[in-house]
Amino acid sequence: MEKARPLWSNSLQFVFACISYSVGLGNVWRFPYLCQLYGGGSFLVPYIIMLIVEGMPLLYLELAVGQRMRQGSIGAWRTISPYLSGVGISSVVVSFFLSMYYNVINAWGFWYLFHSFQDPLPWSVCPLNGNRTGYDEECEKASSTQYFWYRKTLNISPSIQENGSVQWEPALCLILAWLMVYLCILRGTESTGKMEQLANPRAWINAATQIFFSLGLGFGTLIAFASYNEPSNNCQKHAIIVSLLNSFTSIFASIVTFSIYGFKATLNYEDCLNKVILLLTNSFDLEDGFLTVSNLEQVKDYLESTYPSKYSKVFPQIENCSLESELNTAVQGTGLAFIVYSEAIKNMEVSQLWSVLYFFMLLMLGMGSMLGNTAAILTPLTDSKLISRHLPKEAISGLVCLSSCAIGMVFTTEAGNYWFDIFNDYAATLSLLLIVLVETVAVCYLYGLRRFESDLASMTGRTLNWYWKAMWAGVSPLLIISLFVFYLSDYILTGTLQYQAWDASQGQLVSKNYPTHARAVIGLLVASSIMWIPLMALGTFIMRCLRRGETAPVA
Repeated sequence: MEKARPLWSNSLQFVFACISYSVGLGNVWRFPYLCQLYGGGSFLVPYIIMLIVEGMPLLYLELAVGQRMRQGSIGAWRTISPYLSGVGISSVVVSFFLSMYYNVINAWGFWYLFHSFQDPLPWSVCPLNGNRTGYDEECEKASSTQYFWYRKTLNISPSIQENGSVQWEPALCLILAWLMVYLCILRGTESTGKMEQLANPRAWINAATQIFFSLGLGFGTLIAFASYNEPSNNCQKHAIIVSLLNSFTSIFASIVTFSIYGFKATLNYEDCLNKVILLLTNSFDLEDGFLTVSNLEQVKDYLESTYPSKYSKVFPQIENCSLESELNTAVQGTGLAFIVYSEAIKNMEVSQLWSVLYFFMLLMLGMGSMLGNTAAILTPLTDSKLISRHLPKEAISGLVCLSSCAIGMVFTTEAGNYWFDIFNDYAATLSLLLIVLVETVAVCYLYGLRRFESDLASMTGRTLNWYWKAMWAGVSPLLIISLFVFYLSDYILTGTLQYQAWDASQGQLVSKNYPTHARAVIGLLVASSIMWIPLMALGTFIMRCLRRGETAPVA
């Protein structure tokens, strides 16, 4: 008898859960950045190709494995082969790393949402200095949005070596974010431009990487979700739907983002010109209104030729205003979500309304992905008879949320943003590539592609066509190997790893080398998630050898 297992109320609920998980913050702040970096619309060519040869096949593979094995990641891969239990453990470890830092983004979202009800918005103007004779010096050198992010939200330290204390306001927001996650978990399964860029190999690599991580492959979430399906569910159709909707959302988000880029670039360009006009008007005692944007270049040439010595003294203070350079400034991650977008929002009519709507949307995206990620951790734990025999699901969920929240307090310290970047950059990249590579090879060559094809046919009543078989058996594994080699060589060739630190005296980010202890943490993050695959395989092999030795007949 198959073990009784909760089921989705209907297939639509399952599809929405997958979409909520896969459509996340990366669609908003990563994909537009890559489009801008690699030629705008031309980036869609490698992106769509990678969607076809990598995204949809691997998404279908994970959904099919979960639906066939009807277990979480650990149990599913152990069923395929006892030597593969480490694959499931690695997925859970990576998901746990992700849960520790990802919910901090939701905490920041709550922080900005609460401040969105103020008039004016707190990031729209610089605060006064201590003497109240002018604006804060750090804010003047940066901008009001950067100041609010780095000083008021993060209260960031000058380097990762200076940890500082826990900031109580972000810490309370983090507790609130984890409380929201826990309450949702308790409801259970039922609720839950330039065409030459095409020749640039990095454009193809980044397109493949964006597809890979945007769909959430390798975390075990998709396997966990699919394990609650009826065996007859058409997971092939759902894999295609989720993949296409995820990509459509990324493209739609890019359209919105580029309009905001243009809006912000135009404002910055006009502000720069006005500063130059004011500087020249005061320096050369020009009549107010004489110098305008239309005659600025002509007047500059005239002043330079007529008053060369005086102009040479003023020249270092004249900013080089360029709309093109403003438009070419590519930003991703928290810089896009909390600085660039808030810069645009503060200049809109009824800015409080747009701010509330934007940060509420950001919270919904983050929470959807967060719930999917915690499902990847909880499903294998609740499936385990050893754990579930002693603890109810509510207790297991509470312990996972409590431990993640406690460790996540590290990211609310003054150096927390630097540690956030370490986890964001290194906790999952190489690990997930190796995990999904082993998954694909295991299904096709250990379990057997023909056997798996027969299982799918008996479950769904549909045969597997040549496209899926060709992708699983050849194209997708080779692509993953290429990505793995690229990232490994990139880390090696980069040399000393660096990070961006906030320099309050300059009001901008500066590059610094990671200290030894930070590099050790990076190595530990990668090793602690990958090591389970060979260790568990070796452990299983040794245990089997010992059992054979114990049962061997005595001569």
